[in-house]
Amino acid sequence: MTPQFKPRNSEYKEKIIESFNRQEVMKTVNASIIGVRPGEMELEFPYHSSLTQQHGFIHAGIVSTMLDTACGYAAFSLMSENAAVLTIEFKVNLLSPTKGEHFRVVGKVKKSGKTITVTEGELFSYSNGREKLTATMVATIMSIYDREEIKG
Repeated sequence: MTPQFKPRNSEYKEKIIESFNRQEVMKTVNASIIGVRPGEMELEFPYHSSLTQQHGFIHAGIVSTMLDTACGYAAFSLMSENAAVLTIEFKVNLLSPTKGEHFRVVGKVKKSGKTITVTEGELFSYSNGREKLTATMVATIMSIYDREEIKG
C-alpha cells in the first residue's frame, strides 16, 4: 500500500510531463505516461526488437532505464517548485527475462525528504493478456536546487 503523500508543488503533473517530454530516450523507447499521482508514476512502452539483447529479451539497460525514470518522477512529484531531480543510486533485481507484447513500469515513493527520497519500482510484462513481474528497483533520488544547468 502506497502511503498518502502531499505534493509541495500544485503543478507537479505539468512539470513532470514537460520534463518527461524532454527525455529523448523515452522517445527512443516509445514510452508514455499512463498515470501520475503524488508519490507515484506509471509508464508503459511497447515491445520493439531494437530494445532487445541477443536472446530477444528486453535489454537490462532498457529495464533499468525505465525503472529509473518511473522512480525518479515518483520522487519528483513530491519535490518543491524550484527543485530538479537526479538519481544518486539504484539496485535492480532482474527476476525473469523481460519479454512480452508491452510493458508497464511503476515507481513509488517509500520515504520522501527535502533532499533525499527513497523509491521502489516494478516492471511488468504483458503477453497473451497475462501480467508478469519481471524486475524491481530500489532507488535513491536527490532534489537539486539552484543549479542553472540542471532544471526539473
